[in-house]
Amino acid sequence: MLFSKQDLRKLIWPLIVEQFLAIFVGMLDTAMISGTGEAAVSGVSLVDNLNVLIIEFMSALGTGGAVIAGHYLGQKKPKEAGKAAWQLLLFAFFFSLVLIALLLGFHDPLLRGVFGTVEPDVMESARTYLLITGLSICPLAVYNACAALFRAMNDSRTTMWISLLMNVLNAGGNAVLIFGFGMGVAGAAISTTLSRTVSAVLIFCLLFRPDRRINFIGQVTLRPNFDLLKKVLFIGIPNGTENSLFQLGKILLLSLISTFGTSALAANAVDNIVASFSLLPAFAINLAIISVSSVCIGAGDYKQARYYTKKLCMLSEVCTVVLSAVFFAAVPWIVKIFSLTPETQELAVTVMRWHAVIACLFWVPSFALCNTLRAAGDVVRTMAFAIFSMWVFRIGSAYLIEHFFHLGLLSVWGAMFIDWMARAVYFSLRYRGHAWEEIMGKKSAEAARR
Repeated sequence: MLFSKQDLRKLIWPLIVEQFLAIFVGMLDTAMISGTGEAAVSGVSLVDNLNVLIIEFMSALGTGGAVIAGHYLGQKKPKEAGKAAWQLLLFAFFFSLVLIALLLGFHDPLLRGVFGTVEPDVMESARTYLLITGLSICPLAVYNACAALFRAMNDSRTTMWISLLMNVLNAGGNAVLIFGFGMGVAGAAISTTLSRTVSAVLIFCLLFRPDRRINFIGQVTLRPNFDLLKKVLFIGIPNGTENSLFQLGKILLLSLISTFGTSALAANAVDNIVASFSLLPAFAINLAIISVSSVCIGAGDYKQARYYTKKLCMLSEVCTVVLSAVFFAAVPWIVKIFSLTPETQELAVTVMRWHAVIACLFWVPSFALCNTLRAAGDVVRTMAFAIFSMWVFRIGSAYLIEHFFHLGLLSVWGAMFIDWMARAVYFSLRYRGHAWEEIMGKKSAEAARR
């Protein structure tokens, strides 16, 4: 077997801790900012969705590079893995600079075009947060690319410790700048940007150690290797397009939520954080599925790829059921952490309880199986259906439900559940077939002929 139980534990537990830290500090950020009012919470939540649109694309590029590097590790070619890793980083760095320039140059029409109906104080908070955190896109792109490479090496412990450092710096900076200097939203944005920059520099330097199976030693060049870039982008671009359009759809839904008022926006922001906690192990296991499947597929062992996918999906389902039950019962007390009105608290509890029930049934097949498909290079069909489901079932259903039933925030979350169901059915059927297993074989044959 390519991975022992100890190998899987070594990979998954640090990933769970890392995801916990990221989500916990996100909740802590929101709780700290909420002390300055619901308008601040809503404004930061809106901009976080814009930032995530870009971050998701960059993370997907990192996943593309990690998949290719994982294939080379499965083939016992660490030098080629290092070359692919550097090309990934080079592309991510320069592409993120372009994104920063566009985001900062057109921030005002972007905010008004997407969230033009929000109240003036919400818009002001959003503008402040966007202008400052936009500068952190480049270091975060570097961090995500390098973190994906560490996971491909089955070394998630390193990324866990760096994530801990990043979150401690972020929380400490928030405490000093928000409460000590009274900087509010600007203080939260500054601490976020600085913590991301420090972490990016650290993890980048660690990849120059010769004991890493993937490292940058001897790979530093500004010249693009188009053969390797093509392989990386073949996985990364469809994955990034899927993630970006998925996030764009969520932003459009935020435009709909913004018409329900500040209370709905605040409840939605809190529910997103609480829902992330309930799915925390599942998020971590998804990252593990990509890393493990990539190595198995690179070694040409699809039987093991299926074995580990099934094993990890079962673990993910157990964790999701247990945590969803806990949060279903505890959410009335959890929302009291945030400075919300009674009306907003009641709305947040209702939405979260629906989420807890539906997640047990559909989340794992909806979001886990597609990672093995991506690791095998089955990215085009995966991307196409994910985009179709997002825009037809999630966005289309949200507007239809709201038009006919006027459920407010529940219209949007109900449409999300419909999207999960559609994804779960399609990806389960796709995974059970064998078409995805043949994709890498065909590419290897084409490469051999060239």
